[in-house]
Amino acid sequence: MKEVDARGLSCPEPLMLTADAMKDAKEAVKVLVTEPHQKMNVEKYAKEHGKSAVSTEKEGYFEVVIE
Repeated sequence: MKEVDARGLSCPEPLMLTADAMKDAKEAVKVLVTEPHQKMNVEKYAKEHGKSAVSTEKEGYFEVVIE
């Protein structure tokens, strides 16, 4: 599973890193973000590109798995 650690980054960086990781991914992509709006943006981006996104709140950050 490819991992994108975007914790602490400002928008639009987490989304740009997610888009880059999804471009050539042949497996699931795990995205780590710190802000709720970043989580929602990543989920929305995944769904707009025909992928499913499952989010989990961890201690101090969110984990979004895109498949």
